[in-house]
Amino acid sequence: MEEADIGRIIEMAWEDRTPFEAIQTQYALNEAAVIKLMRDQMQPSSFRMWRKRMAGRTTKHLGKRGFGVGRFVCPSQRTR
Repeated sequence: MEEADIGRIIEMAWEDRTPFEAIQTQYALNEAAVIKLMRDQMQPSSFRMWRKRMAGRTTKHLGKRGFGVGRFVCPSQRTR
């Protein structure tokens, strides 16, 4: 895997609203493979911080998301 791909996977894994299913669709890595990649590529303290942050986060799994597909837009960012 290329460095650019690894960087993008890490970026997607850190994003709150990017589900693991999106990573699997684009890079053929399931959640366990993403966790392994993160463990291998990150410093131990950063990995632990990421895992703590992701634990129980419903937005990282499509089946648990309470909102439809689309982008979140803050009310102050709406254009008229």
